[in-house]
Amino acid sequence: MVQIRSLAFNIVFYANLILQMLFWTPFYFLASRQRAWFVPKFWACSSLWLQEKIAGTKSEVTGQENLPHGSYILAPKHQSFWDTIAFLPYIPDALYILKRELTWIPFFGWYIAKMRMIPVNRGSRSKALKAAVAATKAELDRNSRQLIIYPEGTRRAPGAEPAYKWGIVELYSQLNLPVVPVAHVAGLYWPRRKFLRHPGTIHARFLPPIPPGLGKEEFMQRLIAETEAACDQLLIEAARSKNPPPLPPTAVERLKELGAKV
Repeated sequence: MVQIRSLAFNIVFYANLILQMLFWTPFYFLASRQRAWFVPKFWACSSLWLQEKIAGTKSEVTGQENLPHGSYILAPKHQSFWDTIAFLPYIPDALYILKRELTWIPFFGWYIAKMRMIPVNRGSRSKALKAAVAATKAELDRNSRQLIIYPEGTRRAPGAEPAYKWGIVELYSQLNLPVVPVAHVAGLYWPRRKFLRHPGTIHARFLPPIPPGLGKEEFMQRLIAETEAACDQLLIEAARSKNPPPLPPTAVERLKELGAKV
């Protein structure tokens, strides 16, 4: 049954994306950028609703009181495609740094351009980081936006050893903004590189913001410690739930390290 429901959800998920892009095109490109945000946010909400109704996977996001007013950096744990859409409804004016090749995709790239995201050339990491910081500063000077960046860069399995990149430290240091860590274990329910969608409830939490002005090493240590501690707690809760999802080897090993009985 999980395989059938997962397959059905995947088909409907991509159909929903294509149909909504086509349906909303006139409004999206004629409306102001602020009003046009309705479209991706509506798509994100409808996708999460379809996931719940078809795959049986609910989404629960808490800690909204920890989101500052104005500009800040949102730093979610990256485990799944789920965490690329689940937080959009809570962010007033999201700003992403993304590889420039995405802007070359017909139609999809036009949607990205409308929202003035920051495309970068990943050929040289040092040059890409400098370009990203400069472009982000310029955009934040024009508008009060919220930068979403995944500190580990790529998706990692639940329970895997953290691998935070230095890019978030440079952005934190140079942008002088608070950073809101986001903890979750969505990879248990929407695994990376797999089509299966497991039933249950994905819990995610906006953690208290880390204020600007800390030293680079202190900031990095605090970001890792606070994010990973919250993720460990959510992992234990998921493993002890009435209907726990299948646990990958990394999650099983991490639970052993934590001494958690499940």
